[in-house]
Amino acid sequence: MSSRKIGTRRKIVGGNWKMNTTIDGAVDLAQEVVRRLGNTRNVEVVLCPPFPNLEAVYRVIAGTGLQLGGQNLFWEDYGAYTGEVSAPMLTAAGCEWVIVGHSERRHIMGESNEMVNRKLHAALHHDLSVMLAIGETKEERHAGAMERVLRVQLEQSLERIDAGAMDRIVIAYEPVWAIGTGETATPAQAREAHAFVRTVLGELFGQEVAEATRIQYGGSVTAANAAELMGEPEIDGALVGGASLKPDDFAEIVRAAGGGRAILG
Repeated sequence: MSSRKIGTRRKIVGGNWKMNTTIDGAVDLAQEVVRRLGNTRNVEVVLCPPFPNLEAVYRVIAGTGLQLGGQNLFWEDYGAYTGEVSAPMLTAAGCEWVIVGHSERRHIMGESNEMVNRKLHAALHHDLSVMLAIGETKEERHAGAMERVLRVQLEQSLERIDAGAMDRIVIAYEPVWAIGTGETATPAQAREAHAFVRTVLGELFGQEVAEATRIQYGGSVTAANAAELMGEPEIDGALVGGASLKPDDFAEIVRAAGGGRAILG
């Protein structure tokens, strides 16, 4: 079990490129990110390109301080699952991380908490670390259901997860109403949600695990708002969408996560 306390959790920034790069574009983008952030050590930086780009991006970032992640996975290792990608495929491509439960998977592709839980177990079984995304919709927030929604997502997504595995799981709080909309949770709103998530983690796994677990914020994170968000002690990094496709902006977000100390090119 980890013994890290609040204030000592290493910040983590994930760049979720979503369905936005071809192989050539991904290589160019990765090269630009390496030039700016390849020597960064005080912030953990994970790039998550589309599946066809993984091997090409891995060749670019191998030997740097950057890590590779998948955007999703299926819970079986192999079989007749057309269009799916397994944990062994991700690790073979060089992945150390995978995003599980992103709101676009939940709300567009219809993934349930049970499916997210099965994916989480598969990832951990194959030694992949996980950014587990949770978050409420605008309607749920306006109805005062934010805490209920987050609690259910956490309890069901983390079902049968051992406390000892939590040091390989990062919770990504992503209010659905802020993803790709340009609308960002205020620092106070993000602080409130992150504190509640940590409370639930304490109920599930104990206070020591709750204090050691990293919780990143996602939802229209930009170079302009990153420093204010990262200044909140409960926010342990960011899962970045659109801004991760802009090397200068992404580098600025990482710098903000590092308190201005990220090593930039």
